[in-house]
Amino acid sequence: MQLRIGMFLPRTTLDAAPAVRVEVLRAMADAGIDHVGASDHVSFHTGWGIDGIVQATALATAEPRLAVALGVYLLPLRHPVAVARQLSTFSQLTGSTLEFGVGVGGEDPHELEICGVDPRTRGRRMDECIKILRALMTGDAVSFEGEFFQIDDARITPAPTGITLVSGGRADAALRRAGRLTDGWIAAWVTPSRFTERRAVIERAAIDAGRDPDLLRYGFQPWVGFGVDATAARAAVAAPVEAMYQLPFAKFERYSPHGTPQQVADALRPYVEAGCSSFNISAQADDWRRCVDGVSAVRELLLA
Repeated sequence: MQLRIGMFLPRTTLDAAPAVRVEVLRAMADAGIDHVGASDHVSFHTGWGIDGIVQATALATAEPRLAVALGVYLLPLRHPVAVARQLSTFSQLTGSTLEFGVGVGGEDPHELEICGVDPRTRGRRMDECIKILRALMTGDAVSFEGEFFQIDDARITPAPTGITLVSGGRADAALRRAGRLTDGWIAAWVTPSRFTERRAVIERAAIDAGRDPDLLRYGFQPWVGFGVDATAARAAVAAPVEAMYQLPFAKFERYSPHGTPQQVADALRPYVEAGCSSFNISAQADDWRRCVDGVSAVRELLLA
């Protein structure tokens, strides 16, 4: 599977004027970057959030040359019928392809609670959501009787097109879910050796479910820092990570390459050797242009 390198908008541009974000997206496309990342939270830790499908639609509309990779959408917090309609609307309005990564959340259990979801049930709820969503994405009528959802003769037309459904998570249950029910796995906060181990669990689950493991795709979402020197590169990525997760950067540092594009590419290359075919890079720097140039350079180095 061809290696694809994409990036999220730098966090410093999320609150910028719309024209700035369009400029960043155009620069990304001009630099040959393959896709733009979208993220999703309802109310994370300090209340921060952004709706992933709304963001994906806006990004695809602003720069049609870029595909979109959403990683990851907190599917158990939503009703799958409504999500299927959102994906249909995304397809209608943009004509773009979307790697739709889904996850259960968990770093902030309160986020689930305020949405009326018991954190202890999020895995089972996720399984039902995926089954219903995949069925609705065919355009056929769907009936379902489960623990959390009861649906009678639901249909979403036009059926969404160009959507690939993958899932995230590090727990064994999440990995088996990826192998049983989705088209692949998005990894985060894992070492290359752990990536290899987790991939084996997914492939075994796919085989046990009668699916072809060779058809699965594997991605990795690292936070990355670029700067004029090592200190500046580390500071560029440490600050937003700590603000996001409310924890010291030391807990994340070994998963978050920082430095020159060559140093970042060298850190990411073992993931390619472990079977990763897609990177969604959350690049951070003192200027968005340094982020775009850095990811573009990393892309060229990894493809070479």
